[in-house]
Amino acid sequence: MLATVSSATLLGVEGCAIRVEVHVGNGLPGFSIVGLPDATCREARDRVRAAVVSSGFKWPQHRITVNLAPTSVRKAGSGMDLPIAVGVLGADGQLDPSLCDGIAFFGELGLDGSLRRLAGTLPLVGAAREPAVVVPVACAAEASLLGGTRVLAAVSLRNVVLAIAGQDQWSRVPGAAPATEQDPGEDLADVRGQPVGRLAVEVAAAGGHHLLLVGPPGAGKTMLARRIPGILPPLTRAEALDVTRVHSAAGLELPPGALVLRPPFRVPHHSASMVSLIGGGTTQIRPGELSCSSHGVLFLDELGEFSSSVLDALRQPLEDGAVVVCRARHSVRLPAQCLLVAAMNPCPCGGDGSPAGCRCSEAARARYASKVSGPLLDRFDLRVAVDPPDVSDLVAPDPAATETSATVAARVARARGRAAARGVRCNAAIPGRRLDELAAIDGASRRLLEHRLRQGRLSARGMHRVRRVARTLADLAGEEGAVAEEHVLAALALRSEPFAPSRGVA
Repeated sequence: MLATVSSATLLGVEGCAIRVEVHVGNGLPGFSIVGLPDATCREARDRVRAAVVSSGFKWPQHRITVNLAPTSVRKAGSGMDLPIAVGVLGADGQLDPSLCDGIAFFGELGLDGSLRRLAGTLPLVGAAREPAVVVPVACAAEASLLGGTRVLAAVSLRNVVLAIAGQDQWSRVPGAAPATEQDPGEDLADVRGQPVGRLAVEVAAAGGHHLLLVGPPGAGKTMLARRIPGILPPLTRAEALDVTRVHSAAGLELPPGALVLRPPFRVPHHSASMVSLIGGGTTQIRPGELSCSSHGVLFLDELGEFSSSVLDALRQPLEDGAVVVCRARHSVRLPAQCLLVAAMNPCPCGGDGSPAGCRCSEAARARYASKVSGPLLDRFDLRVAVDPPDVSDLVAPDPAATETSATVAARVARARGRAAARGVRCNAAIPGRRLDELAAIDGASRRLLEHRLRQGRLSARGMHRVRRVARTLADLAGEEGAVAEEHVLAALALRSEPFAPSRGVA
């Protein structure tokens, strides 16, 4: 007898609908799974058999063949345990297969028949073509985020089979948690002094500009970076769903209610591999930290300690806002629309990089600076030197210079609103062809940029980025129309050369 059950598999951060075809026929008892399953998926035969027996059902003493269609797509993960078990029971006549029509099944089975949380539930449910889905209770809130699909929650395989047959009740689907339950982050009022650093993080948040902070240990680089999420606007509904989809596919813990409402803040260790940072894999392509920080902040602390090859792999995704991972059988597009913030010391010894305050040789400083290639450095819109705060700022800070995150966030939100009125997500996303329209500059500013270009102190990409930063500075000041020269000068000042002058163009 043949039974067909609907399900889906995960490809990157997107789901792909599949059909689980189960045939129970004459022959020596056996259980085989075909259709390009990975090792985890092939192991379902042992989990399914134990779960069926533990749930009080009879295991067929026949030849069982499971086909995962379409066979051209590689199947990965344990999410097909439940549809395979339901298909086996349906093909053996212990469950009416017609009762499964219009329902997609997702879930990992324990040996006792219990249903466990499944990574990637949101994209899997989004790929389902049926009007109803069956998921573990732990995934019910996440599955309900998309809407338009009836979510049926269950605690075990026996619960699923009896509920389908009308002999048991489905478990209750928990409701979403309120937005106030998620921590807004650390407050910018904790920062003492650092007027330039505070301006830089505000401009970065308002315009989505990548930021590099360079300074000695203890100057406050990490403190500034960790307060950027608190001044970013809350995620829109579409952005929240995108972030939740990526986090779910990556197996990250979701907040109460499942929906991520605050911009993510990811801080990978400097020993991170290229796959962990960019994304990829062999049989199952997983999103990396770059994708997990999409619509949020990716903070690379101790930038000079990262592998040069790993850092250079960021160059193309930062330009395109996406990572395309190609394999022999398929390619996957992963999101990468994040705000990159990096911090590093001026030299390996942790000094200030000057001859008086540094114990490193000239060659050692050059090797350390070369960790960040010129093309990657050119992609930082803001490059700011962070000096240790003045003692008076630490002991008796000026209340006027310690604005809270809420005050700064209000200005950031207004600047983002002006960018949205122009039809762009943020000023950093203004296309080059529309700069003259959306970030027009006056004659004095044009002559200033031309002078920098002719001197070789500014690249063509750098000029475009300076104009976008100047547009953000004007938006923060509440000015419309052409960008004034003072904002262009401020943008150039925030794009200083962090290393030796011979490092390359600004």
